[in-house]
Amino acid sequence: MTRPVASIQVLRAFKPTLDTPFHIDYGWWERSGLNLRVYLQSHLCPEHRKLFADLQEVEEIDWVDEETAEVTRVDGLRHVLRTHCSKQPGYITPHTTLVDAIFRVFLANDNKPLTPVELGQRIGRDPMMILRALSRGRVYKGLRPVVDA
Repeated sequence: MTRPVASIQVLRAFKPTLDTPFHIDYGWWERSGLNLRVYLQSHLCPEHRKLFADLQEVEEIDWVDEETAEVTRVDGLRHVLRTHCSKQPGYITPHTTLVDAIFRVFLANDNKPLTPVELGQRIGRDPMMILRALSRGRVYKGLRPVVDA
């Protein structure tokens, strides 16, 4: 089982490496007071940006797992990002900022933890640059390491 690093003090004592998995800590967004919905909308493809432009709240939707046929409630905005927008050409380009590119990878993979090496393979950036960006002490957009419980 994994859990997010609990605090800045713990994060300072914890030195991430190229083998440390990272993820989006959605709890960070709740604690920060920043609007996650607005940031998520900035990652929508042009088609869905128009569709979601006037919506203040996106409701949960029923999603059917193709393998198990299990029905679960999922966030509609994150679902569209993962199943449609992330598959569009130009979702991640060489001009996408490093933090946005990393965030988009986690949106596309349903927030499954990845190491800087794995992130580098997906976005075509140097793993050491990714590690430095994610371990400077400041948390960017909720991107944090996970540690074993």
